[in-house]
Amino acid sequence: MAVNHILGLFAHSPLKPLQRHSNKVTECCNLLVAFFEHTFSGDWEKAEEVRYKISETERRADSLKREIRLKLPRGLFMPIDRVDLLELVTQQDKLANYSKDIAGRMIGRQFSFPEEMKEDFMKFVRRNLDAAKQANKVINEMDKLLETGFKGRELDLVNDMIQALDDIEDDTDHMQIQLRQMLRKVEDQYNPVDVIFLYQILEWVGVVADQAQRVGSRIELMLARS
Repeated sequence: MAVNHILGLFAHSPLKPLQRHSNKVTECCNLLVAFFEHTFSGDWEKAEEVRYKISETERRADSLKREIRLKLPRGLFMPIDRVDLLELVTQQDKLANYSKDIAGRMIGRQFSFPEEMKEDFMKFVRRNLDAAKQANKVINEMDKLLETGFKGRELDLVNDMIQALDDIEDDTDHMQIQLRQMLRKVEDQYNPVDVIFLYQILEWVGVVADQAQRVGSRIELMLARS
């Protein structure tokens, strides 16, 4: 690749490749809504189709991650530390990986939550995805922050957005507790192995918000060093 093209890709705005990757990761996570809707309706064929889309989107995110790792130049002055950028890419990429794993595990067992839990569970899923979307918003806001030299009102705005991400993660913790309580009330109606599996699914879905919060924490650390 020509040096000028590399400079145009990263030196002028090192955040652009990061933002493209974050957008693809968020696209991957958002597919979980349709996936879980199909599991509740018992349409595992449609669920498998969505799982495949999740897998393909995760693969494209992986390609973007590798492109950043391979093409981000060394020894070139940038407003953000190279190591921080690479670590942030790694953290946000895990969101796509977790989404793929969740769908794959559900398909592998083909067992879903009791119908009476559907409404609350889907709220839980969507709230976890809110965290992923909020992390993506922070990433996409950082261009403006870069223009201001990582200070002023724009820095305050980004910090507020990260705080909102933390609040969303807190919400998912409370929702997960409530769902566990709901499952406990009906668990004696199901095979113990299936019940353990459902508790694990609650844990895995909750990891999405946890990981999104880690992305926010990495951004805070990166801003502190800038």
